[in-house]
Amino acid sequence: MKKSLSLLLLLSLLACDGQDIPNKEWQIKTALLAAPEELREGAKVLGFDKQNNLVTLREGTNELICLADEPTQEGFGAFAYHKDMEPYMARGRELRAQGKNFQQIFEIREKEAREGKLKIPQGSILYALSGTYDFEQDTLKDQYLRYVVYLPYATAESTALPLKPMAPGAPWIMDPGTHRAHIMINPPKN
Repeated sequence: MKKSLSLLLLLSLLACDGQDIPNKEWQIKTALLAAPEELREGAKVLGFDKQNNLVTLREGTNELICLADEPTQEGFGAFAYHKDMEPYMARGRELRAQGKNFQQIFEIREKEAREGKLKIPQGSILYALSGTYDFEQDTLKDQYLRYVVYLPYATAESTALPLKPMAPGAPWIMDPGTHRAHIMINPPKN
């Protein structure tokens, strides 16, 4: 490692405050990478405190919420989504905290959505950013951004979308006919 480090690089190297939970500034900076550039300044940012509890790191002034990388998960993942998706996202986090697995969470939210207890807005987008964070270079390497457009109860028939991509990067519908029906757009990886 070089003897002289920039202040930003030094802050990045010390981002975990000795607790395995990145500091607030790093979480905000990296969570915003998932958002479209023109929406970053006003986005609300959720992240983690030193006890790994989800907290608001920054209030927002627009319709976007950014979610910082979860320290207990392997690899890097940041997300951005419309604020009206928060009840759906929060319910998933709540059920995970109760020890529910993916299938159990799916079934519970499906039931609650069908009963009208859980609302999922039509056409809301989720931006999902992944990669490997290089603290030494203070950069996210192998960045990969995919897009998820929620269309509850949509089907291949109602959208004319296939059930799998027809070509690299082509949209397709996943979980058709359920509360979690969504259009997947996975751009080709470099």
